[in-house]
Amino acid sequence: MLGEGVLPRPVDPDAAPLLVLVADDNPTDRLILGRLVERLGHRVCLAEDGQQAVSLFAERQPDIVLLDALMPVMDGFEAAREIKQRAGEDLVPVIFLTSLTETDALVKCLEAGGDDFLTKPYNPVILQAKIRAFRRMREMHQTLQSQRDVIAAQHANLLRDQELAKIIFDRVAHSGSLSDSSLRYLQSAYAMFNGDILLAARRPSGEMHLLLGDFTGHGLPAAIGAMPLAEVFYAMTGKGYALRDILLELNRKLATILPVGIFCCAVLIEVNPTKGLVEVWNGGLPDVMVLGRQGELLDRVVSANLPLGVASRERFSPDPVVLVMRPGERLLCWTDGVIETRNSAGQLFGDAGVLRVIDAHKGEPEQVFDGLLSALEHFHGSPEDDVSLLQVVMPERDQLPVLQPQPLAAALDAQQDWQLSYTFRAQAIRGQNPLPFILQKLLSVAGLRARAGALFTVLSELYSNALEHGLLRLDSAWKQDSDGFALYYQERSARLQALEDGWICLTIDHRPDGQAGGELVLTCEDSGDGFSSVCSGADYAGRGLALVAALADELAFSEQGSRVRVVFRW
Repeated sequence: MLGEGVLPRPVDPDAAPLLVLVADDNPTDRLILGRLVERLGHRVCLAEDGQQAVSLFAERQPDIVLLDALMPVMDGFEAAREIKQRAGEDLVPVIFLTSLTETDALVKCLEAGGDDFLTKPYNPVILQAKIRAFRRMREMHQTLQSQRDVIAAQHANLLRDQELAKIIFDRVAHSGSLSDSSLRYLQSAYAMFNGDILLAARRPSGEMHLLLGDFTGHGLPAAIGAMPLAEVFYAMTGKGYALRDILLELNRKLATILPVGIFCCAVLIEVNPTKGLVEVWNGGLPDVMVLGRQGELLDRVVSANLPLGVASRERFSPDPVVLVMRPGERLLCWTDGVIETRNSAGQLFGDAGVLRVIDAHKGEPEQVFDGLLSALEHFHGSPEDDVSLLQVVMPERDQLPVLQPQPLAAALDAQQDWQLSYTFRAQAIRGQNPLPFILQKLLSVAGLRARAGALFTVLSELYSNALEHGLLRLDSAWKQDSDGFALYYQERSARLQALEDGWICLTIDHRPDGQAGGELVLTCEDSGDGFSSVCSGADYAGRGLALVAALADELAFSEQGSRVRVVFRW
């Protein structure tokens, strides 16, 4: 019997009919339920037992299954499990047809994969309501599956785009000197394309520039400034710009292109092994640790500046801290991801964790880097942020890059006979570094490119000597230790900003001899009162002029020292 009530109208005349599988071993019940489903506007396929129901499901892929609980060959419970397994991620509602009323029996139906019950005798109104409800659920599930697939495809495309962007960025960012033997570093990304950046490159005169940066956020949005940052860093370092000039340009570039709320905390370092000096600028990153030869903590360079891309040029300070470092001493710096790492109890690794590692490896400084990595791994297990760690060791003198100039005659035209002279007055001296401009003029002559390092070193020392001692009247005797260097460069910055008059003239005279050789004469003259060419007793005073004398074939001073003449011969 169909139960009480009038047969309802079809569920939705405009909706596509569903295919309903009816499985019942009782022919009468199977026929009645099949006719009732057809009257509701749907198609029907009939099965006599559980095994046949599974076979029909695999063959016809019905939308809804009406399944008797107790059948021969394979009961409804086993058939439901098989059907659910074959359905996979698709939602195929299984409605058990049962006269069972015991709680345990009904629970068994649910545990076998049933979604609902339909008790005998069948009520057509209830059947219609259940089919209508499960149609909505099935359509909603299909919509969610479709949206999930779209999102998954978009995510896969995004990952491919990020992988491509990372390949390109890595080729740009790692095109410098990160493989140098004086460096060790780790970059463990929380996201594939992350906000941490590490760059290294050498100036033409041999000094190494390093940049460790951390953009706000994670992933691609946090890395949007990485490419222009790397481009400016490598281009200006390759042209010989000083750290101060690079910082000013990096800050201007990022302030121009980055949206509000995105900036770059950074440490920039210049390592000058020849003079035993290191310049460190810290804008928003944790303290840079200076370790001695035995791994002891000598000094810390705290963040005293705003991050890159935040302040205007007027508010931005590009002046680094100058440190005296001897061979074997090292710098250790990292991004926030190191000290902000938390363990399972929510505790921060912090500065205290770093100091514990340093203290535990006194006497074995070469183990500090590995010890810090091991301590972080044991502390957190998995990072919550991008983690970057950098160690810079001041190399021994016999490990420094050797600036061996090659003969100039190989590529020089014997008819190239020229002289250039540039005079830089106070306003230009305050606002820019003319050395990269001069060097580019020199390197426009192909034969001079092989000696770019030596030429830039000599030009740099001559210009610095004229500026600092001729115009600014700074005393080299201050350069006794780190405190003296700090005072020296603080005074240099203050006097440079206050410079109102004076000039520096650089003259370059290229004189081929018409045969297989010639000479290049560099002359630097300033409007100052001059200085003594005899070095003082200070450890670090006079090293620049000693380097010039070693690289050049001839070095001469005017009587008062305001004019210096350097000769390269080939």
